[in-house]
Amino acid sequence: MASNLEIVTDQLATVKLESKPVVTFVNDAPAVAQLVDLLDGCSSVQPSIFIDLEGVNLSRHGTVSIMQVYYMPIKCTYLIDVYTMGDKCFSTPGSNGRTLKDILECDNITKVFFDVRNDSDALYGSYQIRLAGIHDLQLMELATRSFSRRCVNGLSKCIERDAPLSLQERLDWVRIKEAGVRLFAPEKGGTFEVFNERPLPDAIKLYCAQDVQILPRLWAHYYGKMGQRWREKMIAASKARVQSSQSATYNGKGRHMALAPSGW
Repeated sequence: MASNLEIVTDQLATVKLESKPVVTFVNDAPAVAQLVDLLDGCSSVQPSIFIDLEGVNLSRHGTVSIMQVYYMPIKCTYLIDVYTMGDKCFSTPGSNGRTLKDILECDNITKVFFDVRNDSDALYGSYQIRLAGIHDLQLMELATRSFSRRCVNGLSKCIERDAPLSLQERLDWVRIKEAGVRLFAPEKGGTFEVFNERPLPDAIKLYCAQDVQILPRLWAHYYGKMGQRWREKMIAASKARVQSSQSATYNGKGRHMALAPSGW
């Protein structure tokens, strides 16, 4: 009987080559240093850096496996092997002495996350990284609504409703997403430990890369619909989410995570 990985690999063979993102796997110090030099000095006005994380029980109580960084100017996704490299991912300096930790903590370099809370919890809990300069796309979607703002939406719903994708891109997105979920979701027979397999299965590489690659399109869609008041409110609420995730009492699981910020 074929394994989940074999089945998924066969399914992904039908995905057109041009639909596969440019992906670079970063798993040694020289590659980290090169990436730091690339990211350092990005503008705080037009975001160039879009980030997501994958892990096992992603939180202060779990582990970070992969950090996905999409760098828009060259349309490349970097998969940083946090599972293998650990703290070296964040402490390895580039040519000017700055590190990835410095970039993540720099308020003058905008970084875009979708629901930054648990990612921040994991980065702060394991690596003492205090994120700054964050635009939270989940809050951007909330800010542009003309209907109830009581609850936030998940990334999949935002992509389905709002991402400006062609029909082929949407079909490929669904196919890659389903293939990845089949490997890591316990209810589908998978395990989150697949994010720690090395070499990383191609299906998981594609899964990790594709959502973060779509984030710039969502950012442009939402940002263009926001007035200055809502932009300022979104930035303040993004900062508050980071601060909340660093508190001793933070709990990243439960119904409260679906509620909008107070006053929205």
